[in-house]
Parts: sequence; C-alpha cells; structure tokens
Amino acid sequence: MTELRAEDEGTILTWSEVSETHRTRNGIYQTNGELISLLTDFGRLTPCYPDFEGDSPDTIFYTGSGRRGNQKKDVRNQAMIAAVHSARAVPLFCKLGVNRWEFKGFWRVTDSEYVFEEKRERMVWRFVLRKD
Repeated sequence: MTELRAEDEGTILTWSEVSETHRTRNGIYQTNGELISLLTDFGRLTPCYPDFEGDSPDTIFYTGSGRRGNQKKDVRNQAMIAAVHSARAVPLFCKLGVNRWEFKGFWRVTDSEYVFEEKRERMVWRFVLRKD
C-alpha cells in the first residue's frame, strides 16, 4: 500500500505496510514538531495508554506519550498540542493483534488537556480526536 485514502478505512494492514507511513513504534509519530500519524490499541494490549471512544464513533480520547509517572511536554506531546491549531488530519492505525493493524481513517486533534488519571495515579495528556 503506497498512499492511504479515506476509502481505505477498515483495511487490515501488516506492520510493514503501516510503517510506510508510521515509521516508529511510538504511538505518536512526528517530524520536526509536525504530527504525521498515530497508533492505538484502545488500551487492550497496552493498558498504560487507555484511549477510548467518546459518545460517538467520530470522537476518540487519545492518551499522550509517556508510559510511567506524570507525562511531560515531550516532543510527541508538543506535536499533538500543536496539531490542535494546525487542523491537519492524520492517519490512525489500531493494533488488533500480532502484525494486524486496522486503518481507522483520518483524524484531527481538536483539543488537549492535562488531567489526573485515577487508575494509574498520574497526570496524562488527553487529546480529543475527531474524524475528518
């Protein structure tokens, strides 16, 4: 797969195909402060990133970068914050299992907040993603 299109949403991809766009194992892929793409598993495989859908399937609450302790304003979280103002839509890939990724379409980061996550007792960046 060379270039993703909106009509490719729902396509199941291998990591090799995902990595043509998302060139790191980090959930947030950015270059020079510009958000490129995102990974999630909705906390099923990586519980320290408990992303979840909002009231509609067109809204996702996405947890920022940082596995342990309070999350910082590192380069990945800063790219997410900057994306709120850029209104640029980026591809989102959801890990289903070993070497199985679903392309979830293109999403915009529309809001950010620094909140206390009770389950892990830490501060995290929570970003609101909206379907493009």
